[in-house]
Amino acid sequence: MDLFEQVVKDVEKFPDTRAGRVIEDQVLRSVGSISANIAEGYGRRKGKEYEHYLYISRGSTNETIDWYEKLKRLGYISGEVFSERESLCLELRAMLSKMIDSLEKKK
Repeated sequence: MDLFEQVVKDVEKFPDTRAGRVIEDQVLRSVGSISANIAEGYGRRKGKEYEHYLYISRGSTNETIDWYEKLKRLGYISGEVFSERESLCLELRAMLSKMIDSLEKKK
């Protein structure tokens, strides 16, 4: 949730161009998908299904990193902001991987 809040603040600073609006939409979707899929999978409370949603969430984390790399290259964000967001995404990805591994061991 913290990452999502930070991304919302970041996109408010994007230029009001077609590219800015498209990227804004995509990065908000990818970062929002991280926690939304964790919540949906957890709510279903079924091992395989939960694991599936965790995989989707991990993919969204990678997608968010990719969008932030693009934002840095376009000059929409600073290298410092990129590093901060990437660090959070990598931390989330590691946690998701541990959760997935834990579920796979229960099989």
